[in-house]
Amino acid sequence: MKIIDISQKLHHGTPVWPGDTPYSFQLNWTKEQTGSVNVGQLTMSTHTGTHIDAPYHFDHNGKKVADLPLERFIGPALVVNVSGKTSIGAEDVQHLDLTEISKLLLKTSSWENKSEFPSEITFLQEDLAPYLMQQGVDLIGVDVPSVDPIDSKNLPAHHSIENSHIQILEGIVLDEVEEGIYDLIALPLPLTEADGCPVRAILIDRT
Repeated sequence: MKIIDISQKLHHGTPVWPGDTPYSFQLNWTKEQTGSVNVGQLTMSTHTGTHIDAPYHFDHNGKKVADLPLERFIGPALVVNVSGKTSIGAEDVQHLDLTEISKLLLKTSSWENKSEFPSEITFLQEDLAPYLMQQGVDLIGVDVPSVDPIDSKNLPAHHSIENSHIQILEGIVLDEVEEGIYDLIALPLPLTEADGCPVRAILIDRT
């Protein structure tokens, strides 16, 4: 069994949405102070690095992170290379065999320099989620910070995905991952009030 980490590493300087809370880690207590342990403090946005979006992020009546079913974040995933496309719609995935797949991970390769927040990304079209719901897909993952264009305010893809009862996983790292079927694990913390949550996303290579 081979485990592939598809999470962004979090550190001072991890790019975040312009104006959002930057990532920060500091020791509040040191081993010298306590006599036994170091104790750190994290400060960051709920949408830092590799993360999931809860519907509450863009819908006041949407579910929050702790309300989401955990089985949506575990299961067979298909990684597909869609590099070079401006956007991804239903027609771009209709050739795929999704018979035994519940998660679809899209390798757009449109966020080339991950040390800087991108100004443009490959985004998802509104017709993609309804099609994937019909095929039994319950999670969409992308290697960019959002499923919508960076400057979008009405977030059509987010709302289409929510209406299709599909979960959103953003900011995964697929640079070195080949196309194929894997087992995905990307569990969020049980945050009862949160609109999103960074995750440690991994793929298990079945071969």
